[in-house]
Amino acid sequence: MEGMAIVQPVIALAAWTMVMWFWMYATRIPAMNAANVDTDELVLDPDKSLDAILPPQVQWKAHNYNHLHESPTVFYAVALALAIMHHGDGITTQIAWVYVALRVAHSLVQATVNKVMLRFALFAMSSFALMGLIGYAVVAAF
Repeated sequence: MEGMAIVQPVIALAAWTMVMWFWMYATRIPAMNAANVDTDELVLDPDKSLDAILPPQVQWKAHNYNHLHESPTVFYAVALALAIMHHGDGITTQIAWVYVALRVAHSLVQATVNKVMLRFALFAMSSFALMGLIGYAVVAAF
């Protein structure tokens, strides 16, 4: 179907988000057990947080999982709008794949070494790619 190639990077980023979900819990649950975290006590005390209890390297995965629910939601909406308008082929699909690759790279950096300036550079580049997609969507819609 014409204009639907952009759905592939949408699905790829959604799948990557679930990879991060598994990675987050694969590291977080053992760390919570090692720290003897009482989850009932944790939710009853607003001054307690897992950020204060668990090692930063464990929390980096959780933070990234949360980040994958922020600006990527705009990506999903714009990419699907482009597909609906039959403008999800060619350059828009290429830009969408660049966006996905940059978000995956951002995840890997944040979840492993967490170098803030490198993360920022990847985030900024992915934001520019997203702005490009939004630009194409504005032209297609108006």
